[in-house]
Amino acid sequence: MSESITDPVQATTADEARRTFELEDTGFREVPKRWRKFYRHWQGPGDELAPNEVLCPVCKVVIRSARELRVGDRVYCMPCMSRMVIIEGEGGRLEAEVTY
Repeated sequence: MSESITDPVQATTADEARRTFELEDTGFREVPKRWRKFYRHWQGPGDELAPNEVLCPVCKVVIRSARELRVGDRVYCMPCMSRMVIIEGEGGRLEAEVTY
C-alpha cells in the first residue's frame, strides 16, 4: 500500500490555527435572512472591526466571517455584489481590495 504524499493533519494545521467566532443575526435587512449574520452596518469612524470583519470599500458595509480573516482571503459583499481580496492596509489593519 502506498502512503499519501501530503499528511492531512499537516495540511489542515494552518486552518485550525484560525480563531472561530459565533455569529448572531445583526438585523441587517438588505440581504436574505439566511445571510444576515454575515453583514452589519458600519457605525462610523469610531467603529472597531474584529479580526473576523472587514469593511467593504464600495458600500461601507461590514462583512463578517465565522473564522478569522487573513491577507489573501477572498470575501463577497452581497449588498453591492463586489468580490474582494483581503490586503494589509495602513498600520497593519486588514482592508478589502475590490477585484470585480
